[in-house]
Amino acid sequence: MDTLAALGHGFSVALIPYNLMWALIGVTVGTAVGVLPGIGPALTVALLLPVTYSLEPTSAFIMFAGIYYGAMYGGSTTSILLNAPGESGSIVTAIDGHAMARQGRGAQALATAAIGSFVAGTIGTAALTFVAPLMVRVALLFGPAEYFALMILALTTVTAVLGQSLARGLASLLLGLALGLVGIDMQTGQARLALGIPELLDGIDTVVVAVGLFAVGETLYVASRHRFEREEIYDLKGSFWMSREDWKRSWKPWLRGTLLGFPFGTLPSGGSEIPTFLSYLAEKRLSKTPEEFGKGAIEAVAGPEAANNAAAAGVLAPLLSLGLPTSATAAIMLAAFQQYGLQPGPSLFDNNPELVWGMIASLYVGNVLLLLLNLPLAGIWVKLLLIPRPWLYAGILVFATLGSYTLNNNVVDLVILWIIGLVGFGMRVLNVPVAPCVVGLILGPLAEQQFRRALVISQGDLSVFVSHPISAVLLALAVLLVAGPLLLRRRRAADGGASPSAGASSADSPAA
Repeated sequence: MDTLAALGHGFSVALIPYNLMWALIGVTVGTAVGVLPGIGPALTVALLLPVTYSLEPTSAFIMFAGIYYGAMYGGSTTSILLNAPGESGSIVTAIDGHAMARQGRGAQALATAAIGSFVAGTIGTAALTFVAPLMVRVALLFGPAEYFALMILALTTVTAVLGQSLARGLASLLLGLALGLVGIDMQTGQARLALGIPELLDGIDTVVVAVGLFAVGETLYVASRHRFEREEIYDLKGSFWMSREDWKRSWKPWLRGTLLGFPFGTLPSGGSEIPTFLSYLAEKRLSKTPEEFGKGAIEAVAGPEAANNAAAAGVLAPLLSLGLPTSATAAIMLAAFQQYGLQPGPSLFDNNPELVWGMIASLYVGNVLLLLLNLPLAGIWVKLLLIPRPWLYAGILVFATLGSYTLNNNVVDLVILWIIGLVGFGMRVLNVPVAPCVVGLILGPLAEQQFRRALVISQGDLSVFVSHPISAVLLALAVLLVAGPLLLRRRRAADGGASPSAGASSADSPAA
């Protein structure tokens, strides 16, 4: 009952005309971002961090949440009409969605994607409403040792999950931790890694790093890989209304995709890619016409799109209740909390209930707005694909530069922005994930603070981290996440090394 009362208070905040305006701006920008290939929600939120610096926090996070949800909706447009997924969660949608577009059924594919996103987003937000407070109750049991262990788990999960190589993920994390050390140590008063530059004594601004890595680095990388060729965009034909048969084949995949997506979003190793692939495989197995999959089956669009949007809602549960980012966009939103001097977790629900519940309530409102924007206006969103890419990339770089400068009116910030941006470009070229760097920058100093606090309380006894059951379990999970892939890789290498010799002996035996 307390949760419903808090949600009701959240609606009273979200439905204020001023906040409704920011929700509409967020979902509109988010949809446009999802439509444009290569421009994701993480880049957009990072780009807007400097601009929203003076904005009231509740309004800012209502807009950021709208951008996040809107990008999940809009990503299906390019997947279906252009066969170019704007987000990793839309990769599976492109398989059958683009096949439907080639058959002249692109409008129906976009309709089932939009309605499925609405159903999954609404159910996922309802799950978020009740799951997040339960996570908060667990977090209230945490002391300094448990918080330190939780942050170590967050650092290792983002490092191990967001990228194909553990070594590259660790390299990105270490860079973020080093950047987090810059400035004056709050306990000793000593300057660390400031290089004698007075502007660095307060540390490197998290927003500058986020904008540099995601906005500048991503834009330079996408621009360097862009082929200046005209891409074939399939026109929308016929009515957007789905037939009775389309509805019959879509509603069950919407529900199954939702049930798959939300739990995976809450997991540190979840994300949106795994549930969308699982949804595709499940629908193919349950379908009476599996031979249509890959050739334009509407179930293969409905299920994965629902899973994608439900996972987006799931990502917000650990972020708000534990401060645990499980995606690149969540890492940037964590930086946004840092910008306003806020730390996600139990204290956020107690000290800033208007922000938390206003943001959650705005997700319900945003889902309705997104359905109204995406069904009748899909043809307008397609026109965004005609924007010349050089204009788009140049605009992002100019906007990022001006926004970063206005933070402190400091030329040093601009130098740092472009150095970090070039580093971000190099990281993408070398396939090094950038999210661990941002997470390391934000959580590194907090983990250090909790580590010192735990040692002060225990009078220097390191066993405090393993004698407490919760911290011991969290640290064990962190070790397992790092050591597990290494052991599996070594085992596969050993099995691979043994098989050729066995093959050789069997091949030699007939000759003998």
